[in-house]
Amino acid sequence: MNHLLIFLIHWKDLNMLLMKIITKYVYELLEKDCNLKKISIPEGYGVIVLNPNENYIEVEKPKIPVQSSSDSSDEPAEKRERKDKVSKETKKRRDFYEKYRNPQREKEMMQLYIRENGSPEEHAVYVWDHFIAQSAAEKVFFVAHSYGGLAFVELMIQREADVKSKVTAVALTDSVHNVWHQEAGKTIREWMRENCCNWVSSSEPLDTSVESMLPDCPRVSAGTDRHELTSWKSFPSIFKFFTEASEAKSSSPKPALTRRSHRIKHEEL
Repeated sequence: MNHLLIFLIHWKDLNMLLMKIITKYVYELLEKDCNLKKISIPEGYGVIVLNPNENYIEVEKPKIPVQSSSDSSDEPAEKRERKDKVSKETKKRRDFYEKYRNPQREKEMMQLYIRENGSPEEHAVYVWDHFIAQSAAEKVFFVAHSYGGLAFVELMIQREADVKSKVTAVALTDSVHNVWHQEAGKTIREWMRENCCNWVSSSEPLDTSVESMLPDCPRVSAGTDRHELTSWKSFPSIFKFFTEASEAKSSSPKPALTRRSHRIKHEEL
């Protein structure tokens, strides 16, 4: 006997279901195959930040009792009853519409931003201070896509000396940073010219030099004119860039500490 099973599901429900399944699967791969550890941030929230642009949790919005105008004792009882009936019908229709428009949202919700991670910039600084800066890694590499490039520049502005001492190279992919608007200093711009490269969306072949309007880092083609594909398309070049930067750092001799460097370091402190 043949059987046919049909599921009728709202497209928003399907999207949310797929997102949960994919997220769970990716987490399992990262932990099992890549030996990574999943950590909730900040401490006590029990929240994993997947997208720093949505650093909030949703909580039920407290209901504020509304004083009904029909409580006026000056109105006749019949008129008050009629107004109450109209008000209830209006609320019923509105609630039905809201549920039909978004069946996932049975209750009215509000956004509660996550402490110290309320924006991509805050998130970058938090992750640096609590994880990267405390790690034993001597060579740190960044891949910053789109707004992530802006967040990285902000991180440099706030933690310049620390970033310079720990980060070996930075690959930006179609970054939207702007060193002028973000008021990045001369020393930051000079460091970025030496240690960063931005793979931008372009119809030119991969690694073709692209003219830049900003005095920060070289710009080359990512081999695609689609913004969302720039990281994936440029990965071979990015890892080659990282390898070369790592080898250069390993081969470069550490400067000897002289009397003059002692004096400069003391004066800076």
